[in-house]
Amino acid sequence: MSGCSRTPSSKPSGRAETTASTGLPRCGPVDPKGGAGMTDTEIAVRMRGVAKSFGKTRILNDISIDFLQGSVHALVGENGAGKSSVGKIIGGYYAADEGTVEINGETVSRFSPRDALQRGVAMIHQELQLVPELTVLQNVFLGLESQYAGVLVQGDLARFRALEETCQFGLDPHAKVARLRIAERQKVEIMRAVAREARIIIMDEPTSSLTEDEAERLHALIARLKARGKTIIYVSHFLDHIIANCDRVTVMRDGRVIHTDSMAGETKQSLVDSMLGQASEISWPALPAAPAAAVPPLVELKEVCSDTGLDGVSLTIRPGEIVGLIGLVGSGRSEIGRVLFGADRITSGSYLLDGQDQDRLTINKAVQQGLALVPEDRRKQGLVLTQTTRPNVSLASLDKISRYGVLNPRRERARVERMIDHFGIVPRRVDGDVAFYSGGNQQKVLLSKWAVETPRLLILDEPSRGVDIGARQRIHEFIVEMAEAGTAILLISSEIEEVINLSHRGYLMSGGRIFAEASCADLNVDEALNRIFHEQGADPSSPERIIA
Repeated sequence: MSGCSRTPSSKPSGRAETTASTGLPRCGPVDPKGGAGMTDTEIAVRMRGVAKSFGKTRILNDISIDFLQGSVHALVGENGAGKSSVGKIIGGYYAADEGTVEINGETVSRFSPRDALQRGVAMIHQELQLVPELTVLQNVFLGLESQYAGVLVQGDLARFRALEETCQFGLDPHAKVARLRIAERQKVEIMRAVAREARIIIMDEPTSSLTEDEAERLHALIARLKARGKTIIYVSHFLDHIIANCDRVTVMRDGRVIHTDSMAGETKQSLVDSMLGQASEISWPALPAAPAAAVPPLVELKEVCSDTGLDGVSLTIRPGEIVGLIGLVGSGRSEIGRVLFGADRITSGSYLLDGQDQDRLTINKAVQQGLALVPEDRRKQGLVLTQTTRPNVSLASLDKISRYGVLNPRRERARVERMIDHFGIVPRRVDGDVAFYSGGNQQKVLLSKWAVETPRLLILDEPSRGVDIGARQRIHEFIVEMAEAGTAILLISSEIEEVINLSHRGYLMSGGRIFAEASCADLNVDEALNRIFHEQGADPSSPERIIA
């Protein structure tokens, strides 16, 4: 794990040759169809010349890839490159308009997710497909329930415990999914795929909500599945995870395959260069100077407790300051953000905004006072997926573009177009269908909702979850821009490295409490984790530690 150095470094590509078309690093001879010298019995999924369009928008062009049996095959590329669409065609959610798809040597045409399951294909979606009002156990075995003569019978609990021995996620089978955190829901989705005994498992951003320790557990599970001959198609923006755990990689750009190759010889930098189509350094933006300690805080919590588990939390955030919350899943980070936004109730302690007590703060009052929250679940809590880009961007600031309750459509359109240009949202349409945008572009729309009127306090909960490296860098730049404009920022992220590199100060959390404060210039990831585990009374070097 790396520390908090903000100086970009030049890294060797690790590749000896370059492509003729782009001049980018390449590694050895590559079959353009992705499977040179492989026999049919070694290929779990074969795609040839696959294309897919929605209306006039072409999302996949001439996709030819071989996914080998008993291997972990990564799909990488920027948001909108087509990675998830490839997975959805294999998983039966999309039908190819052109080309052929073979599953275990048999050509399939139009087939549904149910048909895919019958062929041994299961998909874990980035946007989770769970039933919130059912329990963990019921979601895991949905459609696979124990029954006798068509009547459900007791017996799934023993099956769940056997499955838990394989997955080792530590989930309560009787917990209702609606009450679980995003990371725990992601584990349920993974268990559901494993429970179906699929031979081919498509994992779309499986670690996007997991801590590093939880990600290691997932990767250990993937290794066990691979040893059993399973094929894992791994879609992720976490390039370190891909390099460490995948056998082969397909780089995609603009709906096309750039190349498919062995992971040997790839580096994080070479993958980024291939994804972007140009050499590009991986770096963190320089932070503006931190406000002086004498500057009065914009917000202050004093010994705050909440009915969601906060226990005597005290913190301050000054205008123009980026303050990070450093802790593991379940430490209370999101709960602090929700309290500051008026979404959760304070049971004791005080919350001051501009020195004024906010005893009965509501979300509506928070927005009126210039407070903004980008939640961790953009689809369920941040966006209105039945609406287009325009109302999604305008929703929080309608009073600024209305007179006597009548909306000014010309002014609204101009503001939305400005945000589309500012963030580089694709497609560049004011009335684009947000529900079908890539994760990174959905996140940009959500950020635009608050950026269109510069907020006084911006609470960012997992702002770069499930986005590509290009979108991630733009989001990081946006955070710095907001701080430079005088906005106070609270940054919450499961990626401790992200918090450290983008924050002036950090509060370390565990069990709903803040137990330490540190300057992020003097902190690194390993030290932060060691302090957290020490606070929990756990051995940070033990492979058996469980983070929930």
